[in-house]
Amino acid sequence: MFTGIIENEGIIEEVRENGGNRMFLIRSTLARELKVDQSLAHNGICLTVEALSEDVFQVTAVSETLSKTNAGEWRKGNRLNLERAMLVNGRLDGHLVQGHIDTVGSCSKVEENNGSWLFEFRFPEDFAPLVIEKGSIAVNGISLTAWNVTKISFSVAVIPYTYKHTNLKDLKTEDTVNLEFDMVGKYISRISQCIK
Repeated sequence: MFTGIIENEGIIEEVRENGGNRMFLIRSTLARELKVDQSLAHNGICLTVEALSEDVFQVTAVSETLSKTNAGEWRKGNRLNLERAMLVNGRLDGHLVQGHIDTVGSCSKVEENNGSWLFEFRFPEDFAPLVIEKGSIAVNGISLTAWNVTKISFSVAVIPYTYKHTNLKDLKTEDTVNLEFDMVGKYISRISQCIK
């Protein structure tokens, strides 16, 4: 379980094919604090640390993950948002994020707005009931607040700190992003479907 508050960024050093899976070697100062078998969110995707060496760690995305997220597009040199699993004895600064991506969306607008940034994202209409005005959403693992919500898009306002310390600064229009919708909303939607 994660909070959507990004701790660090990592740079992909190497990508290796392994059957239908893909292994990533990622350089980050956070590697010094990791241990093998630990869960770590990468652009919102929960992956297991498999190996460590100094400032580099290794994770593998299986074919299911590659097909349902934008991990299949990751290349050497890409910057990833990293977050370790939340501590139960701390504050929940973002919202509950599972690290299980619901769908891939795309960036449709990036606009600097007098010191902050406005982003607009599009998503498949099937997920419209899960996006609410002023509700929480994880974009590439970042806990953000959706506004200007339509059936296929939403906007977020990003403060300078978040822009500087995440890979949002690299985002351009048409780039894909991993989206995880609010867990509470997903349960409510499921319950209402089952009651019908």
